[in-house]
Amino acid sequence: MNNLIKDGYGSAERMAQKLDELVFMLHYLEEEVFTPREIRSSADLLRALGEVLR
Repeated sequence: MNNLIKDGYGSAERMAQKLDELVFMLHYLEEEVFTPREIRSSADLLRALGEVLR
């Protein structure tokens, strides 16, 4: 995981920032693609990962 963070994002803080952006983008998905529950669950997971990285 450390290599993924360092090679892909440079730092854990930068990866956390990208996760925050993904959470934001989830709010704009078409409703037919995923259920609202699936979107909330995914957003919760991304938010939790971002908190661990900070």
